[in-house]
Amino acid sequence: MNIPENLKYTNDHEWVKTEGNIGTIGVTDHAQGELGDVVYVDIAEDLVEIKKDESFGTIEAVKTVADILAPCSGKVIQVNRDINNNPEVVNQDPYGDGWLIKIEIENASELDSLMNAEQYKAFIGQ
Repeated sequence: MNIPENLKYTNDHEWVKTEGNIGTIGVTDHAQGELGDVVYVDIAEDLVEIKKDESFGTIEAVKTVADILAPCSGKVIQVNRDINNNPEVVNQDPYGDGWLIKIEIENASELDSLMNAEQYKAFIGQ
């Protein structure tokens, strides 16, 4: 299972990669594996901002539909609309082309409550 060292992780299996004050958010390799084949990702067209621990969309797989929860708060600057036509990329490349949104991070201290790769590995029993 792929768990990149340079990311922060949530208990709900989202990840965030920070570059300065920009955060790229997606779902973990573990999450996509548990969900099974992703068939649809629903992120509102008019999404302007997200709030830590609140849902900003859903991910639908063959097995279930799950909320996507924000790992931190911020202003949405980009939504990966390519996944609308190719939701399977979330399964194929969850940390690359399968990213979901990019935000301008509002409060960097919110990231302090997230897990690093070692903590996330322990959390999922790796």
